[in-house]
Amino acid sequence: MSHISARLTQRVRRRAHGCCEYCQSQQRVTGEEFTIDHVIPRIKGGSDEFDNLALCCYICNPLKGAKTEARDPQTGTVVSLFNPRRQRWRTHFRWSDDELHIIGKTPVGRATVDAIQLNRSSLLIARETWVQWGVHPPRLES
Repeated sequence: MSHISARLTQRVRRRAHGCCEYCQSQQRVTGEEFTIDHVIPRIKGGSDEFDNLALCCYICNPLKGAKTEARDPQTGTVVSLFNPRRQRWRTHFRWSDDELHIIGKTPVGRATVDAIQLNRSSLLIARETWVQWGVHPPRLES
């Protein structure tokens, strides 16, 4: 069983600026405490080290689960999912003009959008409210 210390958890939260590193939801506006995701799952050899951990919302985490690959819906090719420790969010994703949808720009981005359901209906409804409040999308550092 994995145990990630409170200190390490805080480091992961700070690095992510309080945002899910996949869907970019902000913990401060969701009202729910986010979890720590193993980018490379422990079942696939991933560790509890800082460089393998990502802040993840309570819905993206189980949707990602132990997945590390998915099929790009455009090409049909199986590719690695987005790795927030090795890749920049802006390289693989962008916001739609209305700032509600995450658009995959690359095979990795498109496969990740599909696999983790980054545009699930509940999230689109929440994003619409967050846009109206002026708190979405978050301003990304990377």
